[in-house]
Amino acid sequence: MSVVYDTEHPIPMPPILWDNMGFWEGIKRHELVFQRCKQCGTWLHPPRPACPKCRSFEKEWAPSKGRGTVYSWVTYRNSPHPSFKAPYSVVLVELDEGVRLVSNMTGVKPEEIYIGMPVEVIFDDISENLTLPKFRKVG
Repeated sequence: MSVVYDTEHPIPMPPILWDNMGFWEGIKRHELVFQRCKQCGTWLHPPRPACPKCRSFEKEWAPSKGRGTVYSWVTYRNSPHPSFKAPYSVVLVELDEGVRLVSNMTGVKPEEIYIGMPVEVIFDDISENLTLPKFRKVG
């Protein structure tokens, strides 16, 4: 499922670098992937050169189920940029794999968001060159 985007104002592009390119390539395919340590199995986000648990440099890009719960959130009543129409909510989602991801909520009013809310990822095809992961309420 894709979310309709108002193209009146272009959205700022996230920095796509060598260390996070696997994440963004997965998002473009509508697949949420995170680094996982091949040595101990620890999930890593944001991407990094070495596992913080076992210090291994051996990692892989592994698919996430894309489900989790809202860990925290904030609702912006005034927009810091013309492409973000206020009010909008930014959530910190703790995924089932244990990593946390900052993104936007869609399909719910700001006052309906709560800590522990079950959510799942959706993909918003902003343009040919940019797809963003966002979250919607499950159930």
